[in-house]
Order: sequence, then C-alpha cells, then structure tokens
Amino acid sequence: MTHSKIPVAQSIVALCLSKDITQVVISPGSRNAPLTIEFTNNPNVKAYSIVDERCAAFFALGIAQQSKQPVALVCTSGSALLNYYPAVAEAFYSDIPLVVLSADRPIERIDIGDGQTIRQRNVFANHILYSANLYSGKVPIEAVADQKSQQKLQESQRLNEKEINKALNTAIVKQGPVHINVPFYEPLYETTDHITISPIKIDPKIQEHHLSLDKLEELKLKWSSAKRILILVGVCSPESIHQDILENLGTAQNVIVFTETTSNLNHPNFFTRIDNLIGSLEEKDFEKLQPEILITFGGMVVSKKIKAFLRAYQPQEHWHIDTKKAYDTFFCLKEHIVLSPDRLFHLLLKGMHIVSSNYQKDWLAVRKDKDTKHSVYIDKMPWSDFKAFSFLLPDIPKHTLVQVGNSSAIRYIQLFKINKTLEIYCNRGTSGIDGSTSTAIGAAVARAKPVVFITGDLSFFYDSNALWNAYTPSNFKIILINNNGGGIFRILPNQEKESENFDTYFETIHSLNAKHLCQMYDWNYFSVKSEKEYVQVREEFYNTNNKPTLLEIGTRHKTNDKVLLEYFDFIK
Repeated sequence: MTHSKIPVAQSIVALCLSKDITQVVISPGSRNAPLTIEFTNNPNVKAYSIVDERCAAFFALGIAQQSKQPVALVCTSGSALLNYYPAVAEAFYSDIPLVVLSADRPIERIDIGDGQTIRQRNVFANHILYSANLYSGKVPIEAVADQKSQQKLQESQRLNEKEINKALNTAIVKQGPVHINVPFYEPLYETTDHITISPIKIDPKIQEHHLSLDKLEELKLKWSSAKRILILVGVCSPESIHQDILENLGTAQNVIVFTETTSNLNHPNFFTRIDNLIGSLEEKDFEKLQPEILITFGGMVVSKKIKAFLRAYQPQEHWHIDTKKAYDTFFCLKEHIVLSPDRLFHLLLKGMHIVSSNYQKDWLAVRKDKDTKHSVYIDKMPWSDFKAFSFLLPDIPKHTLVQVGNSSAIRYIQLFKINKTLEIYCNRGTSGIDGSTSTAIGAAVARAKPVVFITGDLSFFYDSNALWNAYTPSNFKIILINNNGGGIFRILPNQEKESENFDTYFETIHSLNAKHLCQMYDWNYFSVKSEKEYVQVREEFYNTNNKPTLLEIGTRHKTNDKVLLEYFDFIK
C-alpha cells in the first residue's frame, strides 16, 4: 500500500482508523497532499472529494448526524479552512462529531507574505471542543543520521500522537467538533510502500454519570407535589426515549409534553404544534398554562412563541436534562441534571403514584378546539406557502428521512401534524440557512433510505454548490418553495414592507428559479405554481428515481404574510 513519507500524516490516519473513524471528506489542495495520499490509498477508508469547503463541511456534518460517528474533513492551508467555520459552529451547538484536519505552512512561514497563509492555530477557538496544534513532520526518524536529531523527532512524534489521541477521543466522547492543525514542509508528494511509524493508541474513556439517591428523592418529591409540569423537547434523534417512558409521560394528569417536529417523539397526548396553541391564547390563558416546573431536554427549540411565553410566565423551577450542557434559555434555570433523559425518567417515574390534576385534560380540550379551527382555515386559504405545505406534507411517503431548511420552511412545518413514521432533521444549532442542502445530501449518503429535503429559495440558492456533488443518491428529492425572496421578513413585526428599501435589503426580491441549475447538474426538474399543477405532478415526482429530482413550488410573496397572520387571528 502506498503511504505518504511524512510521519505525522501516517499517524493521523492510523489513529483515526484505530478509533473507527473511516469516512473522510477531502477538498482538493496541495498543502494537504500528505493527508490526501494517506487517506485515499487506504482500503479501509471511504473518501469523498468535494471542492467547495463550506459544502464539504456540511456534507460531512450530514453523514455524522446520521451515523453518530466522527467524520474527518481535510483541507489545504489558508482561506480554505475558514470556509469550514459555519459547519463547525453548527456541529458545536448540535453536538455532532467532526474532525477538522487542516494542512498548514510551517510556523516560520506565517505572516511573511506567502500566499494562502493565515493564522490557523486555534482559529475555531470559540466553537471547538479541542484544538490540537501539531509539530511539523519532515522525514522518518530512521532517515536522520545523528542521535540528537532522532531524539528530537521521536519526542515530536510522541507529542503529536498524544494530541491526536486527545482530539479524536474528545470528538467521540463529547460528540462535537475538534480541530487538528498540521504544518507540512515540502516536499509534499513523496510516497513510500511501508509504514514508518508505530502510533500509540489511547482509547477514549466514556464517563458514566450518576444521580445521588438524595437528589433523586428530592426531584421525585417535587414532581409528585406539582399540579402543572411542562416538558419541552427540542431536537432529538428518533427512538432516543423508550416508548414505555413516553406512554407514562403522555398519560400523567399533571404533565403536558410540548414537542416539535425535530423532537421525533410521538404520543397522542403530546402537543406537537406549539405555535398553534401559544399563538392563539389570551393573557388570562397564559396564567393557566404557566407551569410550576419546566423540564427541558434535547437540542435547540424552534418556536419563538414558547420562548416568549416561558420568559414572561416563568416556572418556579426549570430543570434541564443533558449529559453535556444546560442553557438558561428562560432565565430561571434551577437544575442541570447530568444524565440522559431516558435514564432520568426511568429513575424518576419508577414507583411514582398518580398525581391528580386537570392540567393535561383541560389543555387537550383547548388543543382539540384549535385543531378544528386549523382545518377550517386551511380549507379556505388561497394558494400560498402555507397552502403548499398543507398539500406536500401528507404526500411524503412513510418512513422517509426529511431534512428541512431553516427560516420559513421549518416554521411552517411546525404548524402541521406530521406522519409519525417520518424522521425530521434541521440544522438548528445555529439556525443558519447556509449548508442545509449539503447537510441533507450528506445525510442521504449515510442512510440507505429515501430522503426528501424541503427548503426555501434563499437557502437553496445560497447553498447551490451543494449540487456540485458526485455522491447524491438517485432517489434524493428536493422540494423548493420559491416565493422570490426572504419571505420570513414580511412576517416579522414592525417592518415597513411596502418600500424599495425593504424589497432590496430585507426581503431581497429576486426572479431566480432552479431550472438551469438542474440542467447543469443533470437533475430531474418539476415546476408548479398552483394547487392544480401540484396535484398533477406529485405522483410522478415521487416515482421518478433515475436521478436526483427537484420540485419547485412557486408562490406569491406578498400573499404569504397576510395568510399566516390571518391564520393566528382566526384560531384565537
């Protein structure tokens, strides 16, 4: 097997493989040649080549999101590395393991005026779990004649391997991004047919978390004494909570469970459409809904309405369950319970007696009323983004993995009942529109099941290089809602919407469509601009699997905000 002659490149790949990090996304370059040679010549590595580093990083994030295993990223020196930053930040806040491997110039070449040379050490300092800055590796130890130089190389190699181990173990144990910066001297392309290193492997140590009996009894007492407990669930992987626990929570009289589409948890009594409920309440109702105890778990929450409610009507106590971190989102955090949610509820609910309360019963009645009004309004609304979602969501085939773009797309989906066989994902760590398409394609590559990506026009065109990808499965599908601008800005309050300034600098009106992009990348393309046209093509859209397929749904941007705002008035 062909290897790079540079020892540190051999160490990195050998240690990655020793920890089952076998997938790597490489962006072409020269300075990263030693790593590219070492990864791509190893038969145990699955390597992908993606030119655009921002797309490459989000593509890797999609793979890691689905596999729950670290994925390596390899880039050359200079500005290439900075293009990883949006995905690194998303991975940091979404607890997704990425291993960034950046080639660098030797330290004496920094800030002397050489091209593609920037200050790469610790460049992700604010959004990384660990940064390893390695020593340059010029030649194998045995190629050096004098003993003093050999000893120096041996010490550098041991320190490098210690840092590589620490970085990789951090990504595995803490589930997040790490950065390994590797300076390389030229020549970069020399190869050898034998291994010149014997890397020392240090296994990751998984820390077990425990709850003291005293603390458990304290929590149980508070739970059994409360008449109003609100559980709010953010982003979760499917099947992250055992079904018997969901059943217990769904039938507890003193508990209401609010979930979002990205929570991927199901029970008939769970409140899956938070905004429909919160957005239709009067002030007197908020006081009745105000919980004594708020319990949160999972990732970021989409609904702004629930955040505003809980900040204004704070619970007596807020408990957050997470093995890693707890954000004081509602400014009243009392307990960070360092356990998995599944484990805590197993302990908490064991032997718990039924608490008499009308909390859940009363609010289920309110939900029923709001659901009826929702259906009435949907039937009478004109063609719009909202109407398009009411048609397309029920048509998604069962057991599909659904990726959703940020901004308007994820907020509209929150307003509908979703088929419980679907898996829903969205980049809610930073909630940015950048990289959503690339993430969806990476997720599709990682999973042997159909994937549908639903997105808005600005997000899609912003990440259009995602289609420059040789790995997109032929059954991958995009549903693009094109309202010719950033429609969410028309919904935001206190905006002067009828002005050239608003059209240009906020909504960003455009006349682009995806037809020519689909032609360039050899995708199937469908376009509709009405209910009738959609109904005519939907079956063909889902049955066409000879190559990736995009359905573009056109709506009128000036209709959408009016329809949505009237909806919330109607269901009050």
